[in-house]
Amino acid sequence: MSDYDDLIHNLRARGHRLTPQRRLVLEALQHGDHHMSADEIAQTITARYPSISVDPTTIYRTLRWLRDVNLVSETSLGQNHMLYALLSHHDHHHLVCEICNTVIEIDPLILEPLRLELESRYGFAARLAHISIFGLCAACRR
Repeated sequence: MSDYDDLIHNLRARGHRLTPQRRLVLEALQHGDHHMSADEIAQTITARYPSISVDPTTIYRTLRWLRDVNLVSETSLGQNHMLYALLSHHDHHHLVCEICNTVIEIDPLILEPLRLELESRYGFAARLAHISIFGLCAACRR
């Protein structure tokens, strides 16, 4: 069974309806090799299925739904729009340079002490699955 089939099976098992639009957005995200904007998702769908008209409102609504059911992460990497990616089986985080827009993926274990401290000090169970931290990269700090 493919990852896409697993996603579909998971959603159906949880009682969710899979409209054609939801399937198209999931498929575009599954085949994307990077975080994608809603526009890129629409372009991917149109390129793959030229006869299908894609309504931006439907894509945004579908992305919000996928975020709410914890299948998609929504993040800003400093490009003035949100980016989306399927939540994978591993957490990942980014350092984003505010000057040159370089994005550096960091080891998720680096945030584990923060998660433990939040739970210990505040009783808060943080979901640290996908975080972007903004600042200056080493090159721009010079």
